[in-house]
Amino acid sequence: MSKTKKSIVFCHGIWADGSCFNKLIPSLQAEGYEVISAQYGLETNERDVEITRQTLNRVSSPAILVGHSYGGAVITAAGIDERVVGLVYIAAVAPDADETTASQIAQFPPTAAFANIEVADGRIWLLPDKGIKCFAGDLPEEEQKVVWATSFAPTAELFSKNAPGTAWKSKPSWYILAQNDQAVNPELQRFASKRMGAKVTEVASSHVPMLSHPEIVLKVIRDAANA
Repeated sequence: MSKTKKSIVFCHGIWADGSCFNKLIPSLQAEGYEVISAQYGLETNERDVEITRQTLNRVSSPAILVGHSYGGAVITAAGIDERVVGLVYIAAVAPDADETTASQIAQFPPTAAFANIEVADGRIWLLPDKGIKCFAGDLPEEEQKVVWATSFAPTAELFSKNAPGTAWKSKPSWYILAQNDQAVNPELQRFASKRMGAKVTEVASSHVPMLSHPEIVLKVIRDAANA
């Protein structure tokens, strides 16, 4: 691996795991980037941030953190690590120091995805029919089924407390805004990206632009890595 290139560390959201970046990873690896996707349990934000910092130990510095959806809360805290030199948010939340993920979401009208869930066994499960269409509606049905099958449900308390740290206040940021998102309100995305002063790329996408528009997302990651 070339040590002149920054490393790329991916952080997934809820109803997902690290495989949600599988359309991005092969291209970045072929270009010589060290790439790894943090795999955490969506139990608490503090634990997810801790695992992300452990994942940073497995690649060379400096690194770019890429967070999708709830992964934006993870990179906001984990990104204060001195090894991190840039942040890429994909249709993501980005709480301030006095906000939780829940309180940031509550500032905007609720989205359709959260009307198609089931709370069971202390976790929030996305329903396989209407729920997945709200989450990944611009993917072919076969891909939607795979996204649902590899999804993982967060604990009901995941959004209620965040680890300390607001990296977007001190690190350069890029933001991919999903205009047709039915999971994270596009107006939340517009507010968060403007507040952090991010370089914004808007895409006519569902909540999963890394799967429906991977080339656009790849370009933004390359821009961040080359900055």
